Amino acid sequence: MSNTEIMSEPVARLQGVTKKIGSKTLVSNLTLDIPPGQIFGFLGPNGAGKTTTIRMMVGLISISSGDVLISGHSIKNNYKEAIASVGAIVENPEMYKFLSGYQNLKQFARMVPGVSKQRIDEVIELVGLGQRIHDKVKTYSLGMRQRLGVAQALLNRPKLLVLDEPTNGLDPQGIRELRDYLRLLCREEGTTVFVSSHLLSEMELMCDSVAIIQNGHLLEVKQLKEVGNVTMPIGETLFEVDDAEAALALIGQGTFKSGGLVVEAAREDIAEFNARLVAGGIKVYSIKSLARTLEDQFLEVTGGEGIE
Repeated sequence: MSNTEIMSEPVARLQGVTKKIGSKTLVSNLTLDIPPGQIFGFLGPNGAGKTTTIRMMVGLISISSGDVLISGHSIKNNYKEAIASVGAIVENPEMYKFLSGYQNLKQFARMVPGVSKQRIDEVIELVGLGQRIHDKVKTYSLGMRQRLGVAQALLNRPKLLVLDEPTNGLDPQGIRELRDYLRLLCREEGTTVFVSSHLLSEMELMCDSVAIIQNGHLLEVKQLKEVGNVTMPIGETLFEVDDAEAALALIGQGTFKSGGLVVEAAREDIAEFNARLVAGGIKVYSIKSLARTLEDQFLEVTGGEGIE
């Protein structure tokens, strides 16, 4: 297998994962690949099965049928090998509040083979806690505790970081900081992040792709950003121009709207259309994407149900 093929292999695979409690099915035949090097979002309406799925992924609850493979290892049959590739925060990170952040990391490191002092220092720097790491955790804000939880989850250099509603209770500044740290993780450490959240606008900013589930069933997987050599699909773009009719004649396609011309274009076509208009003497005042927001798409596929 070539290096390219290895890099393109999913970090985790959910294969027909089902969870039943009595006669009730919480998650039904969920099949999903989580690609490497991305922040992958997990969205769903109330009671969709997001947390149940995450708990099965990390072995906190049993799987009724199906399996989860992490780095090729079955969470059901080879739990130790599978979980060695995972770091996770499910619900709120639990810490010893009367110990310092550094002491908490040292305590956790004792349970993880091969974690050196150098690695502890690396994760502290990575999440930006260097200034406060020797203060007691009881003095930390919620955002700082979340960052300490992420540091703890990163000690074993996981290939997959699983976060269940990590932005709960954070203020806007804390949410932005967490988003920046997660993107840094993907870039600097090559960590794949699987994250659930109820904040659609935040997921749109944070994630490369999202999976949407409802009533325990996978509805759709959507790519939000360009990753690697993947080309984003064609979408609507509005060219605000001084002469929409002349612009239409130059481009050869489109519809009139709001003093401009709306065209169906892939991203690489937009610059070409703009150059054609400018060369033809058309004044281009602005170029705006009319792509639907993640909220629009979410409400469409779920029938307008709320989110957790």
